[in-house]
Amino acid sequence: MRTIVVTGAATGIGRATAEAFHAAGEQVVLTGRRRELLAAAAAGLGAPARAVSFDASNAEQVLAALSELPDHVDVLVNNAGGNTDFDRPAPSTLADTAAAWRANIDANLLTAVLVTTGLRDRLAPGATVINIGSIAADKGAGAYGAAKAGLASWTVDLAGELGPHDITVNTLAPGYVADTEFFRDQLPEDRRQSLVDSALTRRASHPTDIARTALFLASPAARQITGQLIAVNGGEHTTR
Repeated sequence: MRTIVVTGAATGIGRATAEAFHAAGEQVVLTGRRRELLAAAAAGLGAPARAVSFDASNAEQVLAALSELPDHVDVLVNNAGGNTDFDRPAPSTLADTAAAWRANIDANLLTAVLVTTGLRDRLAPGATVINIGSIAADKGAGAYGAAKAGLASWTVDLAGELGPHDITVNTLAPGYVADTEFFRDQLPEDRRQSLVDSALTRRASHPTDIARTALFLASPAARQITGQLIAVNGGEHTTR
């Protein structure tokens, strides 16, 4: 039985990923900021899943949480994040702009950096780090897209650092994923339909699509895949 740590695991992609690994017989530790939702998600899975609540963008909280996190980690899924622009008014001053950009960078890049750095010495040979990025890194979405682009770049750097220790690092880039809190229930139907139509599969992705790809990357079949940005978006944005 391997030990899996998933950040931002209370809902959406993170929860689906935790569920997928748990169903595969792994020991899963769910982390996130919202203690009650996180505890409910862990309870829904049942033993040996458990919850550890902390803000992954806060260095002091990450440090304090290390005593509750596993001493040995086989798979780390850095899923915490989201477009923080949805949670604040449009900037009207330079100070507002700086705060908005820092919020997105903290939520989508710093979270992965801090948790991975904190657990670095606990990653065993054969371990896998999976970062959840976004199609926005290539299509553009202001500070959010820039933060996800930074995550993809850091993935390459980290893969080079950890590769000699037999640890792989990759980023998954979803497009529109239904059944998540990403749009805060504010996505107009015409915009939702346009996102569905832009996928070559003509359907929305679902959290399980991302979770199953994470399972593959953490499997023996994927040991020679590292430093990659892997699109999981139904062809909404293609690579070559």
